[in-house]
Amino acid sequence: MAAGQPGSVLLVARTHSSGLQAVSRILNAVRQNEIPPGVTLTAAVLVADAPGRLPRELGRRIKVIGSVVDVHRVPWVPSWRTGNLSGPLPREVAALRRLVAGN
Repeated sequence: MAAGQPGSVLLVARTHSSGLQAVSRILNAVRQNEIPPGVTLTAAVLVADAPGRLPRELGRRIKVIGSVVDVHRVPWVPSWRTGNLSGPLPREVAALRRLVAGN
């Protein structure tokens, strides 16, 4: 695909309420064929907005999103907040890494 041309995209959002609402709006636009021709939504990448477990309501929303598109969850990593990316990747992102790398 030529530079600047549409292609496969990853939709990235935080796991808080407004982030998941934004994902839902984009998925609705995809369903209604309101996205540019040639754009394919590959997956949704949901990045933890805080440490700990998600509230049930948000977990249910993620299940609904996952029924429409592949979902990759990125856990809360405290060192990433300050830009320290030197540690190993969390095991939860292994499939996402393979997807991005094309393996």
